Amino acid sequence: MLILNCAFRATEEKPALFLIGDSTVSDKPLNGDPERGWGQLIPDYFDHSLKISNHAVNGRSTKSFITEGRWAKVLEQIHPNDWVMIQFGHNDEKKSDTSRYAAPQTDYRHNLIRFVKEARQKGAKPILITPVVRRKFDENGKIQDTHGKYPAVVKSVAAELQVPLIDLEQKSRDLLSQNGAEASKKFYLWYEAGYFPTRPQGIKDDTHFSEYGASNMAALVMNGLREINSDLFRYAQKSAFQEKYAYELPKIITPVFRKDTFNILSFGAKSDGITLNTEAINKAITTCSKAGGGTVIIPEGFWLSGPIDLKSNINLHLRKGALLQFSNRFEDYPLIKTNWEGTEAIRCKSPVNGQDLENIAITGNGVIDGAGGTWRAVKKSKLTDSQWKDLIATGGLLSADKNTWYPSEKSFKGTTVDRPGVVAAGYNLQNSEEIKDYLRPNLLVFNHCTQVLLEGVTFQNSPAWCLHPLLCEHITLKNLTVRNPWFAQNGDGVDLESCRIGMIDQCTFDVGDDGICIKSGKDAEGRKRGVPTENIIVQNSTVFHAHGGFVIGSEMSGGVKNLFVSNCNFLGTDVGLRFKTARGRGGVVEKIYVNGINMTNIPGEAILFDMYYMGKDPVPQSGESNELPVMKTEPLSEGTPKFKDFYVRNVVCKGAETGILVRGLPEMSVSDILIENAFLQSKKGLVCIEGENIKFRNITLISQENTLMQVQNGRNIEFDGITFGSNTKVLLKIMGDRSGNINLLNTDTSKLGKEVEFGEKVQNSVFSKKK
Repeated sequence: MLILNCAFRATEEKPALFLIGDSTVSDKPLNGDPERGWGQLIPDYFDHSLKISNHAVNGRSTKSFITEGRWAKVLEQIHPNDWVMIQFGHNDEKKSDTSRYAAPQTDYRHNLIRFVKEARQKGAKPILITPVVRRKFDENGKIQDTHGKYPAVVKSVAAELQVPLIDLEQKSRDLLSQNGAEASKKFYLWYEAGYFPTRPQGIKDDTHFSEYGASNMAALVMNGLREINSDLFRYAQKSAFQEKYAYELPKIITPVFRKDTFNILSFGAKSDGITLNTEAINKAITTCSKAGGGTVIIPEGFWLSGPIDLKSNINLHLRKGALLQFSNRFEDYPLIKTNWEGTEAIRCKSPVNGQDLENIAITGNGVIDGAGGTWRAVKKSKLTDSQWKDLIATGGLLSADKNTWYPSEKSFKGTTVDRPGVVAAGYNLQNSEEIKDYLRPNLLVFNHCTQVLLEGVTFQNSPAWCLHPLLCEHITLKNLTVRNPWFAQNGDGVDLESCRIGMIDQCTFDVGDDGICIKSGKDAEGRKRGVPTENIIVQNSTVFHAHGGFVIGSEMSGGVKNLFVSNCNFLGTDVGLRFKTARGRGGVVEKIYVNGINMTNIPGEAILFDMYYMGKDPVPQSGESNELPVMKTEPLSEGTPKFKDFYVRNVVCKGAETGILVRGLPEMSVSDILIENAFLQSKKGLVCIEGENIKFRNITLISQENTLMQVQNGRNIEFDGITFGSNTKVLLKIMGDRSGNINLLNTDTSKLGKEVEFGEKVQNSVFSKKK
């Protein structure tokens, strides 16, 4: 019985991957030290049905790994059909150390052959890997070779013995070359003194990896497995997106800081709600910066301030109970040249600023309030009668029709001029003064910053947008609460503009305009800048009131690509997934992946693709109307925008005006879209206008209207597995003389009064039904 049980366990044992190699591969202690090996990170990229056993050890060569008995111990554990990854070379090269040196064409070659043959004798499958490059650039910015003949020997042995090969030397060389001499430091151990207790003097190491570097090298190995079609790749960890594996998702560097702290109390700050602490807070930041960086503490209390200028290597930390309240005096916010809605403009200086910084953070459990009520115009229709009376009593002035309140004469005057504050319209710091109060600042603006962290803090009551990272890289927003009044015009939650490599995770938004918004510049200026927002992850977040839950546009002229949105809830947003643009924008939005979206009480569309954005609220207020656009063909130009390659899966919406609306341009269709596994309850079902190569797969539409779906001038549209409620009498209406190749699959229409209805000039032949 014991023998049978042992045999049963053996057959149930997980297949194993063994790693042998040196310090670039090995596991490192998690003791606060920053060094990691790629073998330590590669388990993140395999699923749990594979056992990974990393036997790589710092400082070992093929020779010392054998002579120390380490290879013999690995062999004892190997079973048939396991895999062995082999990467050596760095220490084999050390001629001065006879215990490790292995000449490339003799000992090194023989040792590799031994690893391969003995692994195969145990029934395992070896994979040879060339040694990863060291970071060594010449004066021309070209990677220099430091491995000599060793990579070639690995390739030769792989060819001779027909062993799968991953050329990590070439892959890592390409990665470093793409990043350049300076930017490639982030893959290795480059830290100043004082950041890590294990490295008190700092470190400049071009061989060993940071966690970010090890993660990227592990991803290169995974990509190598895929390229060689290794059967090991079947254990690769899938991401939340069917088209992508985990190793393909963006990898973000988070900042680290020196342990020194600087309390604003030490610089004269007073928590009385009266004292303006601008000078004290900025002095604390400057002193911390001159000392090499660290954490500036804002303790519990009420801290009144004017604009704050963050500096590199600073973590501004708000302790629990801290309220950083920005001033409500216009004179505390000077005019500056900046960017607004994708164009160069004069605006008032933001309460929180950062320009050309690196390694910065705002963290903690406190609240940052932008005194937005001081700045915002308010429509009468958005307040109760008592609220409107109270607002008028504070001062300010009313519009001629008495329906809009303005906080000052300068604020009102901004509404009477064309393109207020826009540099291209002739505005500068001098002539903008007469409309200064109209030029509302965003609460936080970080421009050209890298390695940015916002975590834990509540940002609220912004004069305009709340959070505006512009041209930033490696940005993380985590566990934030972002709040604006529901009626706050331009009161967006976060606008990532022309940013690359970032994450929004576990954040909550309740705002007056778009919740989570992606932008990249507007019209000709945005196209000239030409910097897309790309490689961004948005996950595990909730949006309450907002014009849109997750939004792209409308300023997307520099392009948007490689966005990954998953596990988000939109509860009462005007529109759920909102993708908007307009003629004149130009730019391409592509490779957008969405999975796992839950929505309730959506007054507009659950899913919206709209190329006719008109700058109005998506849901008209009382007395307002949103007229349908006039749809006529215009010539293609550099200002023609494009939406393509969207993958939207697993969406549930309980209550919306329209389930899905796709509205492209006659000259540029919305194209190559997949919407799959959606359950949508709405008044209207699905409308697709000027769409091409679109698949609606496994969609349930519970609509109140008799006609469930409409297609107008759609081409190559596939409806596969459509289910519907009892109100539906007509499944599909096809209109437009340019409609063609509309297909219905796997859909039971036997209980419908009418399957398809054709508009004028539409031939029956454009439609086909398949089982």
